Amino acid sequence: MADNKKAGSGGADVEQKIAQSKVLVVDDNAQNLELLVAYLDTLGCKVLTSPDGLDALEKVKSGKPDLILLDIMMPRMSGFEVCRKLKSDPSTRDIPVIMVTALNELGDIERGVESGTDDFVTKPVNRLELLTRVRNLLRVRHLKDELDRTLAYLNNVDSDTGRQTK
Repeated sequence: MADNKKAGSGGADVEQKIAQSKVLVVDDNAQNLELLVAYLDTLGCKVLTSPDGLDALEKVKSGKPDLILLDIMMPRMSGFEVCRKLKSDPSTRDIPVIMVTALNELGDIERGVESGTDDFVTKPVNRLELLTRVRNLLRVRHLKDELDRTLAYLNNVDSDTGRQTK
């Protein structure tokens, strides 16, 4: 019975982390931004918005989000370029990116994959699909962070033990 309780609390812990997450929504269309923010409000996470790719990169620098919803067709810098820059930088490469796009040609999808996107959502956005994909990628993000912390701890323990045995 204690095991069930433990497993249940782990799920609640993940949901709590999702609610504490920061999501950056990038789209040059104000109505799209408003709609995506309204959908994300049901998760309880903090939502930041950006009207274009250059502004998005600045916001990522100033307050690293846990996930980015990124439009592709934007002025000043396309979503492809933003994603490529994020994924080539070691400090931001682990931030999951979901491209939100009206483009559905195979070539556009290939460009998105080549630029490093983690997932796609097509416009018009289906609320359930968006929330499921966001929740899943946030869950993966938080589990990876937990794994990284555990590995760092184990490395510290290992190096401390190595010093003691010498």
